[in-house]
Amino acid sequence: MARSMWKGAIQFGLVTIPVKLYVATEARAGVSFNMLHETDKSRIQMKIWCPEDEAIIQRSETVKGFEYAPDKYVVITDEDLEKLPLKTVRSIEIEQFVDTAEAERQTHFVKSAYYIEPDRVGRKAFALLKAVLEDKNLTAICKFVLRDREVLAALNPFENTMLLSTLYWPDEIRDMGELDLPEEEPEIKPAERKMAAQLIEAMTGEFDPNQYHDEYREALMQVIEAKIEGRETVEIEAPEEETKLVDLMAALQASVKAAAEARDKSEKPVSVEEAKARKTAKAGSKVAGTETDEAKPARRRKTA
Repeated sequence: MARSMWKGAIQFGLVTIPVKLYVATEARAGVSFNMLHETDKSRIQMKIWCPEDEAIIQRSETVKGFEYAPDKYVVITDEDLEKLPLKTVRSIEIEQFVDTAEAERQTHFVKSAYYIEPDRVGRKAFALLKAVLEDKNLTAICKFVLRDREVLAALNPFENTMLLSTLYWPDEIRDMGELDLPEEEPEIKPAERKMAAQLIEAMTGEFDPNQYHDEYREALMQVIEAKIEGRETVEIEAPEEETKLVDLMAALQASVKAAAEARDKSEKPVSVEEAKARKTAKAGSKVAGTETDEAKPARRRKTA
């Protein structure tokens, strides 16, 4: 069973809803490597070194220290953190409610997402808050303390629970002024715009995340498995590099043609409901004996 990583309460007005947070996503571990000594291939160990004692120490012997002056520290304990005079230490404080469309424009930079599980005593209040947010199409903007930091977050209904997305503070978002962007938009010809729209239309479809996978990891594992088995390293074909600039219109036309051909070759995706309906209809036709002669395999006559 999943373990909660935060426990507290959602607080808005005088309403308190005890909840737990669960991490909603997990990054699949990449192909990990260990650091080895090049000469004897032994694994390197990372030690915590104390230069004052000139000795290796255990992690349990470490404490948190804040450097308030060069080489001068004050120790901060977990008890100090628990005593901070902030409501958000154990409470997700809803600051305001905003229109969801407006919130989406202001919350592009998301750090992490968390599922919320209400305690049994708070399920009715939790369901009420979720229902009103859905009815009014609102997002709750809130603050709470997570891992020794107060964070800004957006709270939204999500299926049969709510999703809490932590956000970057405004001063953590870099200014785009550092980028070398054109002051004026380049001129786009109507024919180019039309052809680009055709290409986008040809590549437009329903998003199914299950169609995508980590091809880099698969290619890297092929190389690793080949080395383990003592075979030659697998050569991965690299895409050909363009040696010259291609005419934009010609590239668009070729792309539209390729996308259209690819779509014609692949079967058009159907919804789950359509697939079930087709399966039911097919089963019904077999029972009723309505399959066409073309669908039945031809029987060979026995020869004397």
